Parts: sequence; structure tokens; C-alpha cells
Amino acid sequence: MATRKAPVKKVTSRKSLSKFPDIERFCKRACELGALDAKVIATKTVITAPWVRMRCQYGCAGYGRRLSCPPYSPTPEQTRAIVDSYKTAILVKGELWKVNPIIVPLEREIFLSGYYKAWSMGEGPCHQCDACALKAGCRFPQQLRPSMEASGIDVFQTVRSNGYPLEVVKDYDCPGQYFGIVLVE
Repeated sequence: MATRKAPVKKVTSRKSLSKFPDIERFCKRACELGALDAKVIATKTVITAPWVRMRCQYGCAGYGRRLSCPPYSPTPEQTRAIVDSYKTAILVKGELWKVNPIIVPLEREIFLSGYYKAWSMGEGPCHQCDACALKAGCRFPQQLRPSMEASGIDVFQTVRSNGYPLEVVKDYDCPGQYFGIVLVE
């Protein structure tokens, strides 16, 4: 019987983009938490566009069913303003449904290290609960983060401009790539 090789976890090394020289250690920590890769990026490479949110509204069965998704997530304009208030971020690559359980504790560790503006966005809709408590409010607000795409981030262009090849998944049998981001300042 053939055994499946575990994915290789790596930390992509780049010259520090941040005025915070110790930020690279959080990339290593992301991999310890289960990320396949993590790298420091400049927030000016994070691309937002209104059409991205339309892909959620007109194409995703989850639209309006989770507090992490539109219309509850930040608009592309709000996201751009948020991203523009940072210079540095950590782009985290992970497996399906495993990105958010990495970025939320990573965000917390970064915050507790003195980066009080640390904030993250994940991948896909929240799966913390079987049914989202839309009217009553989130039962796990400390875990809830909007997805990058739900907030208007063009994940394809952002990821590509930071050195990751990313193609459209053509069918459900094709493996996807999944990303989250932690804004750090």
C-alpha cells in the first residue's frame, strides 16, 4: 500500500519588509501551527476590487448565511481602508478549512507580542457552527474572521504578486490552495 507523503512545511525567506525585524519569527510560528508556508508581504501588494464580492453574491450558495460572509463582512472599500492602515502583513498558505485555526491564534500571539493592531482574515466561510446565529450574533466572536475574498480581496492577484502560482480550480477533483492574511503593525 502506498503511503501519502505529508506536505512539506516551509517558511519563505525574504528580506524584511517591515520596520519590525522580528516579524519573520511569526512566519515560522505559522508553520508550527500547521501552515504549509508563510511569508512577510507589503500590504501595498494586497489587491481589492468590487467584483470580488460579486463572486460571493452571485455564485456562492453561502452568501448571507454566515457572519464571515457578505453582506456581513467588510466591503471592498472598507477592506482597502483597513489594509492601507498597515504596511506589513503575513500571508499564510494552508489546507482547506485549516487556515482560520492557524491565523486566529497567530493573530493573538502577534497582538500579545506588542503589535496591538494585529488583525486577520481567513479563507472561505466560517465553519465553527453547523448553523450560524445570524440574528442572535456569533457564539464564538473571538474565532470569527471574514474571509479575504468575502472582504473584496482579489486573492488570486494578491497571492500571485507575492510569488505563489495560483490557478483556477476547474473541478472538485482538483486540489485547491488556501490562504489567509494577518495584518501586522
